[in-house]
Amino acid sequence: MAIIESDIDAVEVRNGKLQFAALFHALADPTRLLILDHLRTGEHKVRELTEHLGLAQSTVSAHLSCLKDTGLVRVRSQGRASIYSLGQQEALDALAAAASALLPQDAAHHQWHEAHGTDRRED
Repeated sequence: MAIIESDIDAVEVRNGKLQFAALFHALADPTRLLILDHLRTGEHKVRELTEHLGLAQSTVSAHLSCLKDTGLVRVRSQGRASIYSLGQQEALDALAAAASALLPQDAAHHQWHEAHGTDRRED
């Protein structure tokens, strides 16, 4: 285990951990994962994403903001519209492959629950 030699080192380590936490938070929501999957097909406006996902514009915009803050999604202006695309598709593909490798073989039994710390299994 590395020894942190100064307060500056401690701040840099903490900030690095916070960036990791923000990235994994962005990836921890099933709706955001659906948005990322949809953006794999190409650039989209918020309206197109709302129609495809059946969600409110404000909900999609909030999720896109979270994804944009971590660099997973890019945005560009086209007139008055905002056009969204994947920010780092190759890195995201590599991360998805790594995540798949980390999943247990019986992952089909695990279900997503909004409440943290719950893992209900259906038998």
